[in-house]
Amino acid sequence: MAITGIESGIGMSKAFPEMNKVSSSSTADGAGKFFSELVSKVNDIQVQSDKSIEGLASGENKNLHEVMIAVEKASISFQFMSQVRNKALEAYQEVMRMQV
Repeated sequence: MAITGIESGIGMSKAFPEMNKVSSSSTADGAGKFFSELVSKVNDIQVQSDKSIEGLASGENKNLHEVMIAVEKASISFQFMSQVRNKALEAYQEVMRMQV
């Protein structure tokens, strides 16, 4: 069984297809770039959701179902990002507890 690193993007390629294009010289740079891109992508989804809500409130957008889909997509992407952050922190804390 092959174990791949976080830069491979396994499991996230469908939700964030551009995340599997990480190419850096070190794992720390790759992880930093990954988290930076993840936060940026989630922010973009949040901004799109806000724009769709504003469009519905101003009467420009008549499709409530599209607005609700955008809001739920933003919510799920934020939850995903926070879970990735939590797991990364847990892994860091576990490594720091290891005795050399």
